[in-house]
Amino acid sequence: MRHARKAKRLGVSTAHRNAILKNLATELFRHERIKTTELRAKEVRSVVDKVIKLAKKGDLHSRRQILSMVQDEEVVNKVFSEIIERYTDRRGGYTRIYKLGSRQGDNASLVLVELV
Repeated sequence: MRHARKAKRLGVSTAHRNAILKNLATELFRHERIKTTELRAKEVRSVVDKVIKLAKKGDLHSRRQILSMVQDEEVVNKVFSEIIERYTDRRGGYTRIYKLGSRQGDNASLVLVELV
């Protein structure tokens, strides 16, 4: 049974899943679009939304919280300087997911995740 489990497991341990989501969020902010599997894209969307909502506050505490999720100082500076300017009037829906088809080797559904 599910019993209020919030996150998908992604087939790995909890620490590995958290590391995957942090790395995906960091690379999404760095390159502004990434190609990954559909399940990972849906999970990283929640992390990205939390980061942008925290960055909208703009104080030191939110910067430190974002640094725990993104783990790259250059990317955090980019979030506060460039990315937040786009989303000042937007209330949600910061990412867009495009389906690309299936991967050759294991038939996993691939998607393109980008910042709106």
